[in-house]
Amino acid sequence: MRLFSKGTAVGVAVPTMGKLTRKPVHDQATRRDYIVYGDPASLNGFNGDLSGYAGVYDPRTCAQPGSLPTVSGVPNLEYLDDDDVVLLLPSGGVNVLYRRRSEHNTILTTERCNSYCLMCSQPPREVDDSHRIGEILRLLELVSPDTRELGLSGGEPTLLGDDLLTIIRKAADVLPRTALHMLTNGRRFSDYTLARRLGEIRHPDLMLGIPLYSDLDHRHDYVVQRRGAYDETVEGIYNLAESGVRIEIRVVLHRQTYERLPQLADFIYRNMPFVSQVALMGLEMFGFTHRNLEELWIDPAEYGPQLESAALFLATRGMNVAVYNHQLCTIPRAVWPFARKSISDWKNVYLAPCDKCGVKDYCGGFFQSATKRHSAFVRPLPRQNPDADRILREWHGIKTSTASSVPPNS
Repeated sequence: MRLFSKGTAVGVAVPTMGKLTRKPVHDQATRRDYIVYGDPASLNGFNGDLSGYAGVYDPRTCAQPGSLPTVSGVPNLEYLDDDDVVLLLPSGGVNVLYRRRSEHNTILTTERCNSYCLMCSQPPREVDDSHRIGEILRLLELVSPDTRELGLSGGEPTLLGDDLLTIIRKAADVLPRTALHMLTNGRRFSDYTLARRLGEIRHPDLMLGIPLYSDLDHRHDYVVQRRGAYDETVEGIYNLAESGVRIEIRVVLHRQTYERLPQLADFIYRNMPFVSQVALMGLEMFGFTHRNLEELWIDPAEYGPQLESAALFLATRGMNVAVYNHQLCTIPRAVWPFARKSISDWKNVYLAPCDKCGVKDYCGGFFQSATKRHSAFVRPLPRQNPDADRILREWHGIKTSTASSVPPNS
């Protein structure tokens, strides 16, 4: 997670990371983990004793010179709370790296990637972002051990090489009760040694989300804009499975992928029955999607038959299925039990028609970018109970997913 805002810096010579606190930390040895923040009343509670803290974040518009690195006057950070982790920057910026009360914390590992997907929501950049490694390792030390789940994303995390293994090993050591969900194209795991080394870490709850866009190699390669990517991805999936690493297959649905979705479901069931979950995902109107819109856009309501066929095919055969980034009014009623509230809370919105919808509380809503393009079939629905268990009993025992999952680039 990197929510970025900018204010005024005083005495911030280097980026400074810490957990926010409005209450004095009495243990001098752990003060270095904390950044003091709050209104004047909160700061007065420290009685002038700020020794040993990492820095100060002052929401007011003017920071007073002091002995600690200080950033002040940053707009739109009212949501911050104790134990959130931020990075104070010499430019006056504040990067929000982790929010204690959010269920959608994702760590950006790198902006580099070895694919160039048509609908990439985080367009890759060839930059030297090796500084992120140290930041991530430090961040993992500051994350609450009670955090249910963390995501790792990119870019392509495997481009970090051994540093990626160091990050996952660190997560296993300091956050053993926190599930780790990493988004990767899986191509580099065609190297069995890399897959084996990842498995040998024995992270207690690791899952890799890997995209597979078609049962046809040339169609997958076209979507990711790399020839040979399909073969590498499939081989990587098998290597990871052999190494004991849990896998989620992800399929972003758009004009290039929806038609053969039932055939892809059949392919996955017959060739990859070991995967922990299959996620069928709506398109995000961000990044490269805009420039490739004519090749990608199809109203979700139009691919409802393929979505229903694939979801029920997999579920009736005992595979875990999740439907991400869709609105209940745009998908078949039979798919509702598989729909998840998957969009990160900081970019999750609802449109005007949703205010009168009887199932809004069950619906995942939209990405903020959906204000630019969304289904023509968005409409309020009458109040009803889409309780999954009741519906599934009517379907004679079809199950929904119990697999751990963090959405996307969401």
